[in-house]
Amino acid sequence: MDGFLFQASIYLLAAVIAVPIAARLGLGSVLGYLLAGIIIGPVLHLVSATQDLLHFAEFGVVMMLFIIGLELEPRALWDMRHRLVGLGGSQIVLTTLAIMAAAMVMGLAWGPALACGMIFALSSTAIVLQTLSEKGLMQSGGGRSAFSVLLTQDIAVIPMLIVLPLLAVPVTASLAPDGSIQRPLRDADAHHAMSLVDGLPGWGVALVTLSAVAAIIIAGVFGARPLFRHIHSARLPEMFTAVALLIVAGIAFLMELVGLSPALGTFLAGVVLANSEFRHQLESDIEPFKGLLLGLFFITVGAGVSLQAFMQEPLVILGLALGMIFVKGAILHVLSHIFRLRVRGRWLFTLALAQAGEFGFVLISFALQLNIFTQNLGQRLLLVVALSMLITPLLFILFDLLAKRLTDTRETRPDDPIEADGPIIIAGIGRFGQIVNRLVQSSGFKTVVIDHDMQTIELMRRFGFRGFFGDPTRPELLHAAGIKDAKVLVAGLDDPKATTKLVRFARRTREDLFIVARAHDRTHVYELYQAGANKIVREMFDSSLRAGRYVLEEVGMSEYEAAIAQETFYHHDRETVAELAMLWDPTVPSAENEAYVKRARELEKELETALYTALAEKRNDAA
Repeated sequence: MDGFLFQASIYLLAAVIAVPIAARLGLGSVLGYLLAGIIIGPVLHLVSATQDLLHFAEFGVVMMLFIIGLELEPRALWDMRHRLVGLGGSQIVLTTLAIMAAAMVMGLAWGPALACGMIFALSSTAIVLQTLSEKGLMQSGGGRSAFSVLLTQDIAVIPMLIVLPLLAVPVTASLAPDGSIQRPLRDADAHHAMSLVDGLPGWGVALVTLSAVAAIIIAGVFGARPLFRHIHSARLPEMFTAVALLIVAGIAFLMELVGLSPALGTFLAGVVLANSEFRHQLESDIEPFKGLLLGLFFITVGAGVSLQAFMQEPLVILGLALGMIFVKGAILHVLSHIFRLRVRGRWLFTLALAQAGEFGFVLISFALQLNIFTQNLGQRLLLVVALSMLITPLLFILFDLLAKRLTDTRETRPDDPIEADGPIIIAGIGRFGQIVNRLVQSSGFKTVVIDHDMQTIELMRRFGFRGFFGDPTRPELLHAAGIKDAKVLVAGLDDPKATTKLVRFARRTREDLFIVARAHDRTHVYELYQAGANKIVREMFDSSLRAGRYVLEEVGMSEYEAAIAQETFYHHDRETVAELAMLWDPTVPSAENEAYVKRARELEKELETALYTALAEKRNDAA
């Protein structure tokens, strides 16, 4: 059964079954998609023509880079220039040379060896960015550095496609009388046989390429707003989706016509449109298609793995894949030291980029057509690329295990000597602590501010607020800050565990100290009650109460009645939390604690009664 509907059903069924299982096991969606592809492909032989489908599925990578571009303003991209050129460029050059040297030691000629080096210098944009986004690591130091290198690699695919024909045997590549390179058509070219640069001299290719890039930028800057305003006037939501898909598909097609990477072109378009007021609309329209096509891409990669070829020499293929990951990882780790990434960032950067990438499939296929590789070598390299991509989710799991044991290098900086005293100690000067500090200082009271984030402390100092760098949970630092004589301690750290640790120590040190603590959620409130905090403020509680009050005013209550409802709810919730804290057991899940659940339900009914009674009394008083 090779019908389209049957094939589509198999792909979707495999994804629906395998991906949730992999996610529950903590393996991530990427590994789930890859395993699903292996099961329906080389194991059960339920699907065929995976290479044709792979060309379609690669459009998911194109869409992903378009969305990433939308999230990057041109100024942010300019700020990344040092990482793009320095970090990314160094990684590509050093990895290419190292893999090339290893391949020549193994007996390859310098041409095929250089081709191997370029192929393995690239990492998987799709897998790495998808996994970083899922784990919330994109904005970390290691995540931003990894993104910079991936972007540089995508740009580097262009010169690699230019260099590969120069490595071909003479019969497959020749020079035309005008000096242009005549090369065999790739698979993609065979389908449409359209190109704006074939047969042109070098200066002509450069001129056409620059013109295409300029056209994208000009159209994005001057054409996007009129186009979207015109579409908006139709008031048909599906037209926004159609325009979004047209932008991505049209730019990808234009890039293919001039021989550039479609992913690079759509990324550039995304950056140009990043300042547009329609940015979020574009992002929401493209996101569902991106997710499905990326999943399809990973499934086709798994389905295209040749288990027969692997079983013929499993140790060789596995050894090559692990050897490549080790060599590439060693280079990445050295660069992370040179560019001064922090400890966690170094390991994230190293383990995230150590695999080969999806563009490796494209370059290997191109090299096979140019007779740079033999069929046997090409099949081996395809297996190594696929196997390294399969190993990548396991490397992220290894990072998760390492991250729990690693300490950040910022903690190696010695604590500041505390040369101030005051009745109020504020530990943690994030969004919560900043507002507390400004209110207290503006009211004429002295504070001693401590935080373990040096960048935050330096930012405070630029705005005229004094603060000290150090870990507030360290007893000696608290004693230096004057905890023996302080009247109030504000525990406002971002880390809930650190906040609880700080409160517990402060309470043991001073039974009479008044402690105001920031809680992450209700469970954290119970922990802080047991640790000894006097007043506990949930992060979202007060703002949520204010939003609820606005809702009540909008649906018919007067401002006075809404204020009474808000105040009644506030006092009842404080009493409820204090009572439930006595029943809460950290060793038993709240939903399984029968006494806790029973009393919580009773208190919820009491809240309804309290609100009704309070509003009735105020209305009677007003009458």
